[in-house]
Amino acid sequence: MKGVVRSSGRVSRWWLANNSQLPLKLNLLGTLVRRDLEARYKGSILGNLWPLLNQLSQLLIYTYVFSIVLKVKLNLEGFPDNELAFGLWLFAGLIPWFAFTNGLIQAASSVVGQANLVKKVVFPLGLLPLVPIFSAFIESSFGLVALIGLIALSTQVMHTTIWLLPLVWIPQVLLTAGLGYLTAGLTVFLRDIPQSLGVILNLWFYVTPILYPVTKVPESWQFWIIWFNPITGISESYRDLILVGEMRHWGELAVSSIFALVMFYGGLWVYRRLRPAFADVL
Repeated sequence: MKGVVRSSGRVSRWWLANNSQLPLKLNLLGTLVRRDLEARYKGSILGNLWPLLNQLSQLLIYTYVFSIVLKVKLNLEGFPDNELAFGLWLFAGLIPWFAFTNGLIQAASSVVGQANLVKKVVFPLGLLPLVPIFSAFIESSFGLVALIGLIALSTQVMHTTIWLLPLVWIPQVLLTAGLGYLTAGLTVFLRDIPQSLGVILNLWFYVTPILYPVTKVPESWQFWIIWFNPITGISESYRDLILVGEMRHWGELAVSSIFALVMFYGGLWVYRRLRPAFADVL
């Protein structure tokens, strides 16, 4: 018993030693995110409404192409059988994708773009990739609010399952942060990473059932698309909670969460191993 007490005491002291400045870092992160959002649209008339307009423009383009030109129909329970149903379904899948890609692309260049901060000994470099990730996440929330409002107007129903969305946000942020740490650290040494990332994300987008239902994927591919693509579980969970009002993809979300957790710790480990050399390279 005494050995267990001494062991737990050591763990407690280790945790306190490594997290004693956590409130200060969180406060600094909040300040940096707020300044980043303010600086992005400084001087523009519409300000932070631009992210919402960009998301809505993508929605209109995809809806026109798939619903009007290609005549894609989607029978969604509780929605009218017209272009509006497909547009709302599509928008629900695009929101997490926009947050993921925008945050990841900007995080990849976050260290290289802040060389002056890297050379400051007292600055916590672990915050640099997180700033654009949380900024993109906040910007995507504008589209989320608009989507919930459109659903309420078109169906006169607002599902209470939307309060479960934080369960989806956790793996979404962890996955983006893990890949953000990995790419940010590697970009310091390999400047081709951001360009390569753009190509990879384009391919990733089309192998993720966002523009099309997963049932349209050939059966031989469905297993890989559903269980080995973490974005699939996240986007399908968004649609379940916002549009359907029932969580139908707990298993997929659980797998996505495990993948996101492993990716977060793996990316953070690589970032910390490379961090001592940042100042010398930059």
